[in-house]
Amino acid sequence: MNSIPEYYAGKNIFITGATGFIGKVLVEKLLRSCPSIGDIYCLTRPKKGLAAADRLRHMLDEPLYDNLRRDQPDFTRKVHAVPGDVVEEGLGLHDDQRSFLEENIHVVFHSAATVKFDEPLRVAVNMNVLAVRKMVQLCKRFKKLEVFLHVSTAYANCDRHFIEEQVYPPPVEPQKIIDALEWMDDETVSKISSKLIGDKPNTYTYTKHLGEALLVTEGADLPLAIIRPSIVTAAWMEPVPGWVDNWNGPSGIYIAAGKGLLRSMIADTTVIADLVPVDFPVNMMIAVAWARANATKTAASISSANGAAVYHMTTGGLNPFTWGEMENVVVNYFKSNPMESCFRRPKVNILTSNSFLHDLWVLVSHLIPAYAADLGYMLIGKKPRMVKMYAKLHKSMEILEYFTTRSWEWMHGHLDTLKSQMSPEDQKTFYFDPRVMHWPTYMQSYCFGTKKFILKEDLAGVPAARAHLRKLRNIRYVFNTCVLVTLWRLLIANSNLARNSWFFVMGLVFKFVRFFRLTSTLTKK
Repeated sequence: MNSIPEYYAGKNIFITGATGFIGKVLVEKLLRSCPSIGDIYCLTRPKKGLAAADRLRHMLDEPLYDNLRRDQPDFTRKVHAVPGDVVEEGLGLHDDQRSFLEENIHVVFHSAATVKFDEPLRVAVNMNVLAVRKMVQLCKRFKKLEVFLHVSTAYANCDRHFIEEQVYPPPVEPQKIIDALEWMDDETVSKISSKLIGDKPNTYTYTKHLGEALLVTEGADLPLAIIRPSIVTAAWMEPVPGWVDNWNGPSGIYIAAGKGLLRSMIADTTVIADLVPVDFPVNMMIAVAWARANATKTAASISSANGAAVYHMTTGGLNPFTWGEMENVVVNYFKSNPMESCFRRPKVNILTSNSFLHDLWVLVSHLIPAYAADLGYMLIGKKPRMVKMYAKLHKSMEILEYFTTRSWEWMHGHLDTLKSQMSPEDQKTFYFDPRVMHWPTYMQSYCFGTKKFILKEDLAGVPAARAHLRKLRNIRYVFNTCVLVTLWRLLIANSNLARNSWFFVMGLVFKFVRFFRLTSTLTKK
């Protein structure tokens, strides 16, 4: 087989979800590592008053593409916006656009989806199931199509403990759900959603499973491949170490911990945190498309030439790293490299599996300080914000709890087979084997990325942030001392034993102070 860059030479690519987290990195990697690639066409919907072409242009201006801009200054001429939307009929494409795609596209990457775990079921079905059908219907008319790669999730089958590289039968036929949603009103759908999703934790995992089932049924005659990444996080090496552009998943939790907002979270410290840096699934997507296209030509597919080859991009079974280990690295990093304007000092031992202790900490260290801070904001004429901020944080913690208290086993046979098919040079350029990662180093890079790319903090502000943490530490010591003294005086100071103990302790303090002053005076003389 040709090398991966040789295969992509002259190939035209169609991408959905190009403006998303994975999509941005995919566009950058294809252009940088396959310089002879044809054109890349990105299905882009207008948003916030910006036309599709303007959104794509703004995306390509981001720092993410700085290395590419340096090596290939005219790279933008290969990237084109195709106005459309996966939730619209016919993807919102005009006839001339559809005809052009049908005549010219070789490889399709379908990564558009809603990744909100708490999305209403109707919205999730439209984005994650019906959009798959529309893509299949479109791609069946592509005359030069060599591979259709669908991005799913490793948690599509999270109601199973051991997950193989196959598409499992869905809990219900996708068409039955689609038909039911057509006549149900939103209130009815909301009431029965929990029963419909069954053992799945949310509408996201439920609809991603339905989307896979619909894909292999209605797209059986297409050259299919499915990649299932776990929790996609900041970049490991490319395009920039630590690069991340959203608050989803662990990113928001890390920021909350670094700011001193997060004091408790439900998690089993012995459970594996199955995080996967975004450059790993992107590299695998590019390599899988190459392998699937060649398998179609040679009939040497991992599955059958007419089936969907499924690839897991997870880390737990290959390079395990627990939530407890992650917590230690994150907290220690933010203590040494604090964020600006911290609310409190980062707390050690945030994670707990004890629900009673968690609820107690939430009351004492989340809610009471939040209401107290908002009262202070109102007294000085500012808009209260802490209670609202903590409400969002608690919602994120509740969504993640399912994944921080459970472990899964995924098969990785196809990952190893794919790697064995690649040349040493391609393995180096399109790396996706997580066994090479050193987790503590990566987590420090990830924490750095949240400061630099999400919060836009200047590294020159770290000394001032450290000074601010010292002030917070001193304030805490003074506050704790005042509380202890007040409790002592109010609760037990009426007894003779308590009174004598109090005077004894204070006498020792006064003696120490006098001795310290005398020693200082003699030293000066």
